[in-house]
Amino acid sequence: MSDVEKRVKEVTARTLKINVGRIANDARFVEDLGAESIQSVELVAAFEEEFDIEMDEEEALEVKTVGKAIEFIEKML
Repeated sequence: MSDVEKRVKEVTARTLKINVGRIANDARFVEDLGAESIQSVELVAAFEEEFDIEMDEEEALEVKTVGKAIEFIEKML
């Protein structure tokens, strides 16, 4: 597991208040992990803070799975 992957999963678990062990790379934020729309925005903000990056909110909200979030953030770093 890469550092980015580990941190994305930790931030996701903390933001959605779920066990990090439940988070697979192919897990969808809404359908599988139960993220509500406000939590999606909170996740974007949490990823920005964790990785000290600025994400385009529209693009970021198009990211539907944990694996895609990892790829998206890795490209930005």
